[in-house]
Amino acid sequence: MEKVSARLEDYLEAIYEICRKNQVARVRDVAKRLGLSNASVVGALRGLRERRLIDQERYGYIKLTAAGESVAEDIVARHRALSNFFRDVLNLSRERADKEACEAEHCLGQGTIERLALLQEFLTARQGGAKFFAKRFSEFSRARKAM
Repeated sequence: MEKVSARLEDYLEAIYEICRKNQVARVRDVAKRLGLSNASVVGALRGLRERRLIDQERYGYIKLTAAGESVAEDIVARHRALSNFFRDVLNLSRERADKEACEAEHCLGQGTIERLALLQEFLTARQGGAKFFAKRFSEFSRARKAM
């Protein structure tokens, strides 16, 4: 299968999350989640249908195909790993970590994301866990800025 663009990955991720909650998605649900117009969503859905990543009834429900669900699960896993790393290791707020993960998930390779997740696991498994590490890192970064 050809590589899916970052834009289409965002649509797949949105559809996946909506379907997990509501079983199916509608154009308006996807538009609302992504902050876009219905017309923009309709155009993107055409591209996803052509790639056989979604099924959509005419003017109706949207569901992921098996291939679409597989791609979406990979995207969601990358997003979750990056968001957790940014929040737990870099001590970013949940909102900022999620926003940064959304941007980074499209440009970092799978191997890099896996290494970051492994680093997070290593660091947070140490004495005191994530809160201890985040506190020490904050102290360290403040001291470095003061120099």
